[in-house]
Order: sequence, then C-alpha cells, then structure tokens
Amino acid sequence: MKTNARCPWCGEDPLYVAYHDREWGVPVREDRRLFEMLILEGAQAGLMWITILRKREGYRAAFEGFDPEKIARFTPRRVEKLMGDPGIVRNRLKIEGTVSNARAFLALVEREGSFARWIWDFVGGKPVQNRFRTMAALPSSTPVSDALSKALRREGFTFVGSTICYAFMQAVGMVNDHLIGCARRAEVARLAG
Repeated sequence: MKTNARCPWCGEDPLYVAYHDREWGVPVREDRRLFEMLILEGAQAGLMWITILRKREGYRAAFEGFDPEKIARFTPRRVEKLMGDPGIVRNRLKIEGTVSNARAFLALVEREGSFARWIWDFVGGKPVQNRFRTMAALPSSTPVSDALSKALRREGFTFVGSTICYAFMQAVGMVNDHLIGCARRAEVARLAG
C-alpha cells in the first residue's frame, strides 16, 4: 500500500502503519479480543495510541493474555506488583480499573451470553460505514458512543468515557472511519459483509 493511500494519522512509524493496515477498523466479534481492545483503549486515556501499541505485548503478559477470568481474581498484591512493571502504563487507577472491568465483563457475559453480541447491538449488528474525507471531519464521540459509554458505566466498567468508546468502536470495526481515499476503506467495508 502506498504511503499516501493511508489515513494520515498513522504517519510513518512502522508499528502504526502495520496497525492501520492490518487491524484498525476490522470488525471484531470475539469476546476476549473485544475485552482486550476495551482495556487498551482505556489505558490510552491521556496518552498517544502509539505508546499503548508499543506496550501491547507487555500488557498481554501482565494481564494473562487478557483472560478476564484470571484478571478478575487479581489481588491487591498482584496490582502492587504490576505497579512496578515497565511493560505497561503504571497507573494504579488504570490497573485497578482493568481488574474491575474484568469482573464487570464476566457479569455481563453471564447475563447476556456474549459481550460481542451485546456491544454490536449498539450499531445494529453491522459496522457503520462513514464517509469522512479529512481528519478534521472525524468526530471524537457520537450519540452512539455516548450511549455505549453510559451503558458500560451502568454495568460497572471504568475508563469508558464517550471518547474512549468511540476510539474503541473505530478500532474494532463498529465504525469504518478510514478516510475516503485510504486504500483500506474499501477493504474494511468488504469485511463488514
């Protein structure tokens, strides 16, 4: 893919380019992967996404491959140990939030049967195909991300503000925000079915 055929946000960084070209906007319907992305988007709060991408393997190691059942059993002692882990963002609220989010996730799955089905209902089960031409046109939140944020908070999740939820929706393909002119836009749209 030619550099000028990409959304400009990924720049030239090889990790960012690979993420844009292979992952961003691809519809995800697996509970565990959705949980991982929700946690990583929350970890990004106040930071650049590239910081989290560079630490993603550290997060996977620290949080047991994002197995919510294991994370839900983390003790205060385990949280304290994670505060010394340079492979993740060492923010106590975010680490404790990951543990409480795992518990909320498990409770929701127990009740609903599937996190994926529950979350995808916010967009009618099908990715929204936006048609933005410029980065300036991309919203940071929408009425749908507002509703998702409120619903997640009611379920006991933290670090799920509307802006985080919209970034999550973009990342997991609930919305296709590849710009008009980006080569991935049509490819991702085809994946939507």
